[in-house]
Amino acid sequence: MRYALLAAAVLAASPSAILLASPAAAQSPQLEQACITVAKNFLLVPTIKTGIVQSFPELDPPGVRLTYSTREDAKPTDFNNEIECEFDRATPPFSLQRFCISNTCYGPNEQDQENRRRYQEVKALMDRGKK
Repeated sequence: MRYALLAAAVLAASPSAILLASPAAAQSPQLEQACITVAKNFLLVPTIKTGIVQSFPELDPPGVRLTYSTREDAKPTDFNNEIECEFDRATPPFSLQRFCISNTCYGPNEQDQENRRRYQEVKALMDRGKK
């Protein structure tokens, strides 16, 4: 009981403590949707199911990390694939800078020519969607 009173006193003395942002408060649905589009374009699938989605519009560069499954009837244990996307800005129109699926990254400066080519293909598809 003594601890409950102490906690109440701390909260009363510091009302801003109640207004702390939750981890999801900084999420960016538009940025997340852009990364989902990157995944669909790269994987050549019309839809994907997402598990955990985290976006970071406040970072430089802004980005998204999410787990996904291409299965129609995805179960919670099926979300074991991961994609990370980085964009030039946190607001539309987004320009893809780089993305990684599992342990392989695709970007304009990748050493592997095939990975660089896959990046250029996905970026071209994303750029077409802006028009």
